[in-house]
Amino acid sequence: MTVGRRSFLAGAGAVGAAPLLGATAAQATPDPAKKRKVKTGAQVLADSGWAALAGQKVGVYSNPTGILNDLSHIVDTMHASGKVNVVAVFGPEHGFRGSAQAGDAEGDHVDPRTGIMVYDAYGANAAKLQAIYTKAGVETVVFDIQDVGVRFYTYIWSMYEAMVAAAKNGLKFVVLDRPNPIGGAADGTMMRPGYTSGVGKEEIIQQHGMTVGELARLFNAEYLALDTGGPVVQDLQVIEVEGWKRDQLFAETGLPWVLPSPNMPTPDTALLYPGTCLFEATNMSEGRGTTRPFELIGAPYVDYRWAEALRTKNIPGIEFREAYFNPLISKNANKLCGGVQVHITDPQRVEPILAATHMMIEAKRLYPEFAWRAENPPGRWIDLLTGSDRFRTMFTAGASAEQIVAAWQPEVAAWTERRAQYLLYKGTNR
Repeated sequence: MTVGRRSFLAGAGAVGAAPLLGATAAQATPDPAKKRKVKTGAQVLADSGWAALAGQKVGVYSNPTGILNDLSHIVDTMHASGKVNVVAVFGPEHGFRGSAQAGDAEGDHVDPRTGIMVYDAYGANAAKLQAIYTKAGVETVVFDIQDVGVRFYTYIWSMYEAMVAAAKNGLKFVVLDRPNPIGGAADGTMMRPGYTSGVGKEEIIQQHGMTVGELARLFNAEYLALDTGGPVVQDLQVIEVEGWKRDQLFAETGLPWVLPSPNMPTPDTALLYPGTCLFEATNMSEGRGTTRPFELIGAPYVDYRWAEALRTKNIPGIEFREAYFNPLISKNANKLCGGVQVHITDPQRVEPILAATHMMIEAKRLYPEFAWRAENPPGRWIDLLTGSDRFRTMFTAGASAEQIVAAWQPEVAAWTERRAQYLLYKGTNR
């Protein structure tokens, strides 16, 4: 290593470069922002001097993921620039600054950094949002939150309600787009009538493979008029991501990962989440309260046999390691759980819903204690997550993972065709 370093310094001197010790901090320290392969919609707008928002009273939906290349938050930067009149901020699940756990928010408050009023938008319906828009004098609504590409991740439904309210109030709606961190592939079950909820308000597929900007276009064209009684967002603008293709995963973008929620610590978590989140509906821990949620899965009754059985399935892109952990919160809190850690070996081949289906089937086969989580009626949460009772019915009847996955393939094909007209980015699906 010493020889290599000396060679580098000698080479630098040979071409007339300034000596390293005499360089300024700016010269000696590379700017990580210049290495970004992808430019988010937020950065595109910031580089324009926030031109699309000039002269407007703006309400911003965001959370800690709403960052620029220099890692500053868009609301802080907008406010400090003096070029954007931010009259309100809206915090989704976990809150604007991200201090709340799953299923919680920060409540209404004045942001201590900017002095801007922050409204709790988690679970807020369009009527409540309309009233807030009117009270705050909002003319343009801006949405900038990193999604993870799954129907039951609640941020897209916060955006949906925000759009409905904007349509009813006749407001402009601007989406600052960000990459889908798990790429453009679609998979899983379609939401069916009768199974809508806060984790799925409209009929889209489980792993939708779209960006929030693309979803906004679909929502506006296909659903808003049904919920508003006629109006849609007349002025919908998507500030597109630059340099991103549909088959790119987050690790390939050069962008920094900011936790979209407390239990989404890494891009690997996001890759597994469309499948392993289904364990929320069981009496097993999905890893909440550990440092690897949705990667560590287990229960007090699980032993080494689960990992051994899963390794025989040769599931693409992942391997299973026998693991033991003690979750600090949520199900099985402060209990020693046996189980597995799901390790990603080839991110481009991961099929998380197939993997989770195999995992559930083997858990049910090996352990009589395996069950749906306690609720009334039993199994309701798995129905809401998967969008119908079909997954649960086939699972209970003893169908194989291959049979269960095959059942939704026509829905995937139909969704892929249906969404095509709303897509903004090129590139092959993985």
